[in-house]
Amino acid sequence: MKFTRILCSGLMTLLAAAHGQAQHYTKYVNTFIGTAPLTDPKILGYQLPDGWRSWAGLTFPGSSLPNAMVQLSPMTEYGSGAGYEYEDDVILAFTHTNKGHWNLCNIPVLPLSNPGEKFGSKFSHAKESAAPGYYQVFLDDYKVNVSLTSTLRAGFHRYEYQNGKDRQILFDLAKANNKISNWNIEQAGANAIQGFQQTGEKIYFYATLNTPIQKLEEKEEGAKTGYAIVHLADGGKGPVELRIGISFVSTANAKENLEKEIGSKTFETVRADATRMWENLLSSVQVKGGTDKQKQMLYSCLYRSFLWPALRSDVNGEYTDAKKNVVKAGFRYYTEPSLWDTYRNKDVLLGLISPDVTLDVIKSMKDVGDKKGFIPTFFHGDHGASSIAGAYLRGIDGFDVKGTYEILLKNANTPGGARPHVAEYIEKGYISDPDVPNPHVETKANAGVSKTLEYSYDDYSVAQIAKSLGDSANYKVLMARSKNYRNMFDPSTRFMRGRLANGEWIKPFDPQYPYYEYMYREANAWQVSFFAPHDMKGLIALYGGPKGFESKLDSLFTVPWNPKHIARNVETMVGQYCHGNQPDHEAPFAYHFIGKPEKSQAVLDNILNNLYGIGDDGLALCGMDDAGEMSAWYVFSALGLYPFSATDPEYIVTVPLFDEVKWKTSTGKMLIIKKPGKGRALRAVKVNGKQTDGYFVPHALFRNGGEIEMVTR
Repeated sequence: MKFTRILCSGLMTLLAAAHGQAQHYTKYVNTFIGTAPLTDPKILGYQLPDGWRSWAGLTFPGSSLPNAMVQLSPMTEYGSGAGYEYEDDVILAFTHTNKGHWNLCNIPVLPLSNPGEKFGSKFSHAKESAAPGYYQVFLDDYKVNVSLTSTLRAGFHRYEYQNGKDRQILFDLAKANNKISNWNIEQAGANAIQGFQQTGEKIYFYATLNTPIQKLEEKEEGAKTGYAIVHLADGGKGPVELRIGISFVSTANAKENLEKEIGSKTFETVRADATRMWENLLSSVQVKGGTDKQKQMLYSCLYRSFLWPALRSDVNGEYTDAKKNVVKAGFRYYTEPSLWDTYRNKDVLLGLISPDVTLDVIKSMKDVGDKKGFIPTFFHGDHGASSIAGAYLRGIDGFDVKGTYEILLKNANTPGGARPHVAEYIEKGYISDPDVPNPHVETKANAGVSKTLEYSYDDYSVAQIAKSLGDSANYKVLMARSKNYRNMFDPSTRFMRGRLANGEWIKPFDPQYPYYEYMYREANAWQVSFFAPHDMKGLIALYGGPKGFESKLDSLFTVPWNPKHIARNVETMVGQYCHGNQPDHEAPFAYHFIGKPEKSQAVLDNILNNLYGIGDDGLALCGMDDAGEMSAWYVFSALGLYPFSATDPEYIVTVPLFDEVKWKTSTGKMLIIKKPGKGRALRAVKVNGKQTDGYFVPHALFRNGGEIEMVTR
């Protein structure tokens, strides 16, 4: 299969060249990475139970532009993470929205030819290819070659039917990855159809065909089952082209999105535009040295880091706001970031390369805050605080800073709002969990340890805005609260440990046992006990100083994982360290704080070289990509700079995989990162020829340009 993928990649490169598309960086992107299952128990840490598929990757291979409304991708299984699973051999439809979080996958469309009673076609990877902004597959059962490309708000389907008779197109509108409550479709002219699909919100569409519609057949319209089939007139020659715009406002807006973004453009033109857009983004980072696989992983991960958050406003500026009203504002409205995952690194990467998008994302979050009372938090923690503060401190300040700050203060202090259990947190300095007899992986509780640690960091983040705005009173309060993580540290076990409401430690206590919501969030005690990115000096002191901290950190990466501890999403183990999920992703860098970066580098190199692009076909990831967080972790670590504390405008330095990195900054300057030696042990860091004190470099290098040199042995 690897050879097939190489052949497909080579064919696409030749086709792109024929269409005048320069492919310098998109040629390295393999959009199938992350679609294959991870099955190796030595990597997972346990043997997969019968019927389980690990939560690794969950990516989609289809067409999308950066941060677009449309992600046009094949669907092989409804209810799966991103709709497409590499081991499947039947395509059920092509859907127009995606994220990789078991949701979306809206407006399923499938070309049919003499379909019979079941919908879906066999396919093979030998007749499938993809690139940024493009996807192609041959449907064996229907003898139809499908090609897809897209714009920000519209998709372009091209169907090459071998049989010119009984050509049909299925709109399977009762299906998506979210529960469908209603749907509608109607003909809107000789060559057009329109309608909507409703989950918690309505997704509208307007589509045109280059072939006359013979009839529109509807089965159980609006029901939880049912579908519609567009029957095309016989005798047409050449490919059938379906152009479709979508909108979260109205069919009229979907039509306008289609007309403005695709209109009469050819498939080749739309695809070439998509390639140019991705080339422009990916060319921000240029590398020398490294292996072909490392370049493939770098650019594939860079690509994957820019698919979410997704655009939600139309070309006319309208969007449906948090109160379900249609409004218009002077910015592009985006979905909230996947904050619990992406605040750590991906939101920083977005700001470095696409600051205009980050600015509008912050304005969108502020818009939600204005109308619902709180900045959105997403899943766990209150990490809009870090995402917004980090962007602001890096110079993205073209938003209502004071108004946004006031809502973040409300997030941090108001019970019943953005932070569950915040009253207890403020009163006691920690969040407790109940005394549960025999808790298990899926015990529902407060995740008090994780919340306390995360709220402490979030308080620190809001405090940095307070400091910048001169609000010394709130700065002092929030900075004092940022030390609350210490209240979860049990010196007798040397772990962050759950507490009861009366202050007692929860017992019995097994630091290796993983929980989804009891004491910890998708983690065990090992995996959260090194989280205080804003106060590593204070954290090290809890362990008795550098020697005690080092011994505990050594144990994190060496104490064997218990294969009987099975918690899907707490997987891919290096000792007790879990790279398959986010809670401990800062831990590999922690040795820097005790002056031993070479020990960090050994762990980082193992992860970079052995836990990405793995499995039989080299297409598996070691964990769920989580809207690009896993990918952004790779990008930063491979390039030698990581936002250890995403709020702070500085980066911890590691040894890059490449001999030289040229990073074209958003200010038009060039940041050059050099590794002249072959060694992997970092001894010192030079900035513009002068050795620095420590292992951090300032964000000013991204504003002004400059040179970073790693001295290694």
